Amino acid sequence: MGSNKLKLSVAAVAVATAVGGAYSLGHANAAADPAAPVAAVQPIAALAQSSGMQLPDMSGIVARNGPAVVNISVSGTRKAGAEMELDDDNPLNEFFRRYRGGGAPRGEAPVRGMGSGFIVSADGTVLTNAHVVDGADEVTVKLTDKREFKAKVLGADKTSDVAVLKIDAKDLPTVKIGKPAETRVGEWVLAIGSPFGFDNSASAGIISAHSRNLPDGSYVPFIQTDVAVNPGNSGGPLFNMAGEVIGINSQIYSRSGGYQGISFAIPIDLAMRVEQQLVTTGKVQRGRLGISIQEVNQSLADSFGLKKPGGALVGQIEKDSPAAKAGLEPGDVILAINGKEIAGSGELPAIVSAMTPGETAKLQVWRSGAARQIDVPVGQFQEEKVASADAPQAAKGRLGVVVRPLNPGEQRGSDGGVVVQDVAGAAAKAGIKPGDVVVAVNGERITGTEQLRDLVNKAGKRIAVLVERGNSRIFIPVELG
Repeated sequence: MGSNKLKLSVAAVAVATAVGGAYSLGHANAAADPAAPVAAVQPIAALAQSSGMQLPDMSGIVARNGPAVVNISVSGTRKAGAEMELDDDNPLNEFFRRYRGGGAPRGEAPVRGMGSGFIVSADGTVLTNAHVVDGADEVTVKLTDKREFKAKVLGADKTSDVAVLKIDAKDLPTVKIGKPAETRVGEWVLAIGSPFGFDNSASAGIISAHSRNLPDGSYVPFIQTDVAVNPGNSGGPLFNMAGEVIGINSQIYSRSGGYQGISFAIPIDLAMRVEQQLVTTGKVQRGRLGISIQEVNQSLADSFGLKKPGGALVGQIEKDSPAAKAGLEPGDVILAINGKEIAGSGELPAIVSAMTPGETAKLQVWRSGAARQIDVPVGQFQEEKVASADAPQAAKGRLGVVVRPLNPGEQRGSDGGVVVQDVAGAAAKAGIKPGDVVVAVNGERITGTEQLRDLVNKAGKRIAVLVERGNSRIFIPVELG
């Protein structure tokens, strides 16, 4: 894969057999040109001196909380000879060629890894990332006073990337838990952890954004920071200037596998809810509505008569789901839940998943040009999907689709619809593809090709087309011109 790809790197060090480090990598497209020159940035200290502003002294936070931050080392096994998921141009490939050996037989090979964690109870409860301890046969927790303990994994939740460990010790130093919701973008924050195995290292920066949703489909509304977080920092605490933990450092965006200015932390209130459930029940319960949703952009907002883009557009509703039983419909735009406004679709899954099955979600819904309230009893969690549409190259024309009726083998009950055989013009520009089933236009179900033609001819400049693609339904805004 070329160097113009971003790597989504979980910040844990995986050490293969002998020595050295490797990173667990994923991928997301990068719009930026990696070869572009980087503008010179004046150091913060120089800016502070020239402007007369005072930088915060964080030494007290480190002194008070450093003893509660631990180093975590894990050991396990993996299949020898299995290839790591690295780009061809990644420099770590040379490491694996050198230390693994090209002719190594397949089988079981030892794997070691490192991460960070922090103590939340004096009797030895430790929080870290689930990916730090994933697949570990043995977990060791080392304190700043050099004592080491074998840890028991009480539970690990991959969905939130939170794990709870327990060590046999008493009267341990602990951290104080803060409130992420009370923090503001631009506030100073401090991370303590073990980057590259350097225990109890501190790094600082500011909060860059709240409620970031990452392309891995996670339900976590991450805190984005510019704190230097590197492999080995995973699972370590993120502190506010009151010395309270507001997050667990979890992931970074990077082309190299190391810190490049963007890091993400799991909000501590979410992590503590997970911790409580893992300790008391051994599993995590989450709420679900049973819908697929997508973002409302300006074109869709215009199509549905909304004053501004916002909310979560319902594309598909699972049969017999809580949403279906409550009367939610495709094309509804969820504007708020339990009185909290939904500014973007990514906010809704995190709120719903935090609810207990059986609770009632009071939804403010936009339907047919008016707002209404629909109460939905929350069900048990199953993964909700956020659909997306890839827009191909633009073509000329008004709608530009060739459609045919569904044949008997393609009938979907009473849903109806027509199959797109060829696409050009506005439809192609918007992202409609051959094979899509056009189910509705502006909320009106399609029963045949003539009806579709009539609706398009009567429509204004914009329409919202509900299409079924594979197992998902998405609304696609089309500019008819």
